[in-house]
Amino acid sequence: MGQQWRYIVGLAKNVRVKAQAALWISRAEALYELTGKKQRLFTSIRYGARSWDKPRRVIVKAEHGRLGANPRFVVTNLPQTDQYLYDKLYCARGDMENRIKDQQLDLFAGRTSSHRWWPNQFRQLLSGLAYTLFEGLRRRALQNTRLATASPNTLRLTLLKIGAVVIRNTRRIRLLLSSACPHQDLFRLVAQRLNTT
Repeated sequence: MGQQWRYIVGLAKNVRVKAQAALWISRAEALYELTGKKQRLFTSIRYGARSWDKPRRVIVKAEHGRLGANPRFVVTNLPQTDQYLYDKLYCARGDMENRIKDQQLDLFAGRTSSHRWWPNQFRQLLSGLAYTLFEGLRRRALQNTRLATASPNTLRLTLLKIGAVVIRNTRRIRLLLSSACPHQDLFRLVAQRLNTT
């Protein structure tokens, strides 16, 4: 017996799959019209594209809100419930992709311009370390602030890329921020939290 692979993959909308899900899509719309609140209904259908060797389980998320219908389809062979698989696995995977995008765009991990392997690898390593530092900063010093879920680029521009006078002597280093610095209260709070943890 061959190895059993587990998967969960988004499926593009097409006429056939939408026709099979039409009952759930119309139910979500009717419930929205009745309550005025966004509706999300989940079910599974069996669907097989011509290129597939057999029909497979497709999770249908029938969503309807003030902007209209927003159905989504996910192909899987995992055994859990429809909503659990969609919310906890499929959407969580999308969130992971957002974290990768943060690293590529905000911390320059996508820039591998050298023709040699080692410089490119070193850039990836530095980018990964920088991302880890920003995650630690969010977790330790930015809870319950407006930057608690900010991107690394926003954190860099708000807390790190600011003008200051640095005074260093044998016992300490002092940063003198401008009195016009718009984020000085937040900077002070972050410094205090980092100093006490």
